[in-house]
Amino acid sequence: MVSTPLTSRRSRRSERSHPRRKIVLWVVLGVLALVVLSTAWVGVRGYLAKGELESAIPLASTIQEQILAADGDAAAQSVDELQSHSATAASLTSDPIWRAYEVLPWLGPNLTAVRELAGVVDDVAQDAVGPLAEVATTVDLNAFKPVDGAINLQPLVDAQGDVALASTALTAATTRASSIDTTETLDVVTNAATQLQTTVATTDTTIDALNRAVQLLPAMLGAEGPRNYVLMFQNPAELRATGGIAGALALVHTENGRIELAQQADSGDFPRFDAPVLPLTNETRGIYGDITGTYIQNVNLTPNFTTSGPLAAEMWRLQFGVAVDGVISLDPVTLSYLLAATGPITLPTGDVLSADNVVQLLLVDAYARYDDPADQDAFFAAAAASVFEAVAGGGADPVKLIDALARAGDEHRVLVYSAHEAEQSALLETTIAGALPISTDAVKRLGVYFNDGTGAKMDTYLDVKYAVGQVTCRNDLRPEFGLDVTLTNTAPADAATSLPEYVTGGGGFGVTPGNVKTLVSVYGSPDMQNLGVLRDDAEVPYHPASDATYPVSTIAVELAPGESTVLSFDWLGAEPFDGDLAVQSTPIIHLPETETLDFSC
Repeated sequence: MVSTPLTSRRSRRSERSHPRRKIVLWVVLGVLALVVLSTAWVGVRGYLAKGELESAIPLASTIQEQILAADGDAAAQSVDELQSHSATAASLTSDPIWRAYEVLPWLGPNLTAVRELAGVVDDVAQDAVGPLAEVATTVDLNAFKPVDGAINLQPLVDAQGDVALASTALTAATTRASSIDTTETLDVVTNAATQLQTTVATTDTTIDALNRAVQLLPAMLGAEGPRNYVLMFQNPAELRATGGIAGALALVHTENGRIELAQQADSGDFPRFDAPVLPLTNETRGIYGDITGTYIQNVNLTPNFTTSGPLAAEMWRLQFGVAVDGVISLDPVTLSYLLAATGPITLPTGDVLSADNVVQLLLVDAYARYDDPADQDAFFAAAAASVFEAVAGGGADPVKLIDALARAGDEHRVLVYSAHEAEQSALLETTIAGALPISTDAVKRLGVYFNDGTGAKMDTYLDVKYAVGQVTCRNDLRPEFGLDVTLTNTAPADAATSLPEYVTGGGGFGVTPGNVKTLVSVYGSPDMQNLGVLRDDAEVPYHPASDATYPVSTIAVELAPGESTVLSFDWLGAEPFDGDLAVQSTPIIHLPETETLDFSC
């Protein structure tokens, strides 16, 4: 064997290694190029997606304007553009390279959030805006105006499918939007996500209410057979928890979209029953007494209209022999909203009712004009019937009418109970069901409810303000919640002599004429522990109780003309909470804005 010199072998091995180094070099360069190209790819697609989303957003407002202008062709074209932009944005942010970059630290969470944002926008555009635009562009709101007392129900029936699809899509989009993780994203991405979450959730609530209305209204208006409802007019001059005493009532008959006022009655037509007409829970009896179930004017001492409605329905059945399909309640402020849709109405008395004067006329002037309570109730009933007939007769602008009813519903001035179980279940999560406050993970709702203790009509002069706040001072991070209720008697100093005795009560219930006595019941959310009540920063006796797991504090307050007092209600929360607080209250004549309470450790 011939040996090869060592230097020769090393030389050849060195020559053979050059191609390997070149291969490694080319691989490294290739990887770098791929990284650069991929990064550029993601960057360019992100930029393009941003442009698509920015083009899509204004189209939502454009579509709304075109629908309101009844320009169906333009709205349909805008919907197509919106769906095209949203689909492109979703496609640009969901390819394999984009998804691969989502695993990178810092950059990845932002890419994931942007992809989810684009996906939510596309879901809403494709599955919600499209069906809603189809309904809006094919259904003329004027079709809902009653003709000869009847509403054409077919457009509502035809819209049920599309509205249900849109509602389902928005609920899913709300869930998807709320799950977007922004804990590690840039401010611009976080802000965009927050804005989208708020917008989608708000829209979901609105469309959910629309869907319930579209599903319920045809049957309630007699599409499947005749219906009868008790129409209960609440008078806030003498407060009850859901609004005011029921001085005037009526029976409304619906059949195939036709709405008729079949019978009128007042509270004097009802007896005082010896025992509650329906069983009351021990909690309701303990807070509001058996009288809640024995007289029509007291069925709404409880703030829970799901209790008040059945009581009123049963009293009507016992007195008039008609088993009704439900109870609908409204107040004079609702009538003022409806008059904005119908325009002024002339009563048989010659009085002209308008949106501007109806509250003053019904709750103040009527008592100065009529001494006999029966005449007062008759005047109130005539006014309510006239507004009803104007609406049922097609004398209202449909857009303004919908706005009026929506506003009254949001303020809990319109309440509806259905004796049909499926319909009542659909109503329960809406404001018009009149149930106790429903809290969520984001909002805790507190309830403030008033019942008159004067036995008269002095609550026209009761001014109310609310302030809420929360603070966390404990080591276990359980928060403390506070609600201040400020009450003021705005009656004139000489109210005892300048106001009619029927308004002041004349001292008949032990209340000094001119004074206002109010029973205030405040509800915390079910997970709160009652910490007591202060009046003008001093501890005072109160009635602690529980109502369907809600902690309740009740206190009676009597105020002389010009006198004011502050009631402070406190609770301890069960676990850390950083959401919002809201107040659901008796719909007094002038609802106040809820202020922020300066609440500290």
